[in-house]
Amino acid sequence: MLFKYKVLDKSGATKEGQIDAVNPDVAITSLQNRGFTIVSVEQADKNVFGDVAIFERVSNKDIVILSRQISTLFEAQVSVLRVFRLLAAESESPILRKKLAIIADDLQGGSSISQALAKHPKIFSTFYVNMVRAGEESGKLNETFLYLANHLDRSYELTSKAKSALVYPSFVMVVFAVVMILMFTMVIPKLSAILLESGAEIPFFTKIVMGISDFLINYGLFLMIGLIIGSYFLVRYGTTKAGKASFSKFKISIPYLGNLYRKLYLTRIASNMNTMLMSGVPIIKVIENTADVVDNEIYRGILMTAAEEVRAGKSVSDSLVGYDEIPNIMIQMIKIGEETGEMGMILETLSKFYEREVNNSVDALVSLIEPAM
Repeated sequence: MLFKYKVLDKSGATKEGQIDAVNPDVAITSLQNRGFTIVSVEQADKNVFGDVAIFERVSNKDIVILSRQISTLFEAQVSVLRVFRLLAAESESPILRKKLAIIADDLQGGSSISQALAKHPKIFSTFYVNMVRAGEESGKLNETFLYLANHLDRSYELTSKAKSALVYPSFVMVVFAVVMILMFTMVIPKLSAILLESGAEIPFFTKIVMGISDFLINYGLFLMIGLIIGSYFLVRYGTTKAGKASFSKFKISIPYLGNLYRKLYLTRIASNMNTMLMSGVPIIKVIENTADVVDNEIYRGILMTAAEEVRAGKSVSDSLVGYDEIPNIMIQMIKIGEETGEMGMILETLSKFYEREVNNSVDALVSLIEPAM
C-alpha cells in the first residue's frame, strides 16, 4: 500500500513524500528508522480503478531510458541521492516518479541502491536488482547501468519485433470475423428469403450456410454471453499456477509460432546468464535469477530444478539434460564453456545465435503470412 507522509528531519525542516508499506505501522517504523519525526501518515488516494493501476504501468522502454540516465549522471559524478532526486522530478511516467521518490527516501535513510530497488519487484526484476548489487560490490555502477540499458534495449527490440509480426495477421483475422458475422446476420438472411420465395430447389451447401445464419440470429446473443463468461474463467485460470503452466506449454507447442517462442526464451536465458556471469554473480544465483525473468513457467521450472541440481554438485550442462525444451547444441556448448572456463563467451555466442534465429523466424513468418493476407 502507498502512504503519504509529513515528517520533520533532524534539522527541523518539514518533508513530504510517499512510502510503500504493508500497513501504517510499518510505514511509521520505516520513517522513524531513517531519523524522521512523524507529523502525519495516511493512505494515499487509491487509483480510480482500485489497486490495479491499469494506466500506471512502467514500460520496458521507461526502464531502458532510466538506466541510461542513471549511468550518464553517475559518469558525471553526481551523488547517488541527487541522481534519484533529479530523476524523480524529471521522469515522464507518473508511477515511476512516485517510485523514484520513494527510492530516494530509502537511500537517504541508509539503504543501498539494490536494497531500495528490491522493494519494487513489479518494476525492477530480481535480475536487475542483482546486477545493480554486483555493480555496487565492484564499484562500477555507471558501467552496470549502461550495460543494463543496452541489454534491456536489445531484449525489448527482439520481443517487440516478434510481437509486431503477429499484429497485422491478428488485426486481419478480427476484421474477417466481424465481416463474416455481419454477412451471416444481415446479408444472408435477405438472400435466404429471396431463395425461399422463389420456390427453387436449394443446394445442400447453401442450406448449411442458411442454417448457420439462422443459428447466429437466434442464438448469437447467448453465444456471445457464453464466450464472455468462458473468457473470464479462462483468464482467471491463467492466473493460477496450473493455468500458467498450461498456457506456457501451449505457447511453445503452437505449430511454427511455438518454435519462435522457444528461440525467444532461449535467447533470453543465454543473454541474462551471460550478463550476470560477466558481472561476477555466482552461477546458482545466475540460474535462479534467470528463472525469475524468463517469463515462461516451463522454462522457469527447468531452471529452478537445474539450480537445485547444481547446488547438489552437478554441472550446469548435466542439469539441463533430458528436457525437450533445451536443444542439445545448447547443452554441448555450455559443456564446452565449463571445460574451457569460457562460460561467459559461450553464452554470449548462444545469445547472438538464437537472436539471429528469432529474426530469421520472424522474417519467414511475415513472408508466409503476407501472401495469405
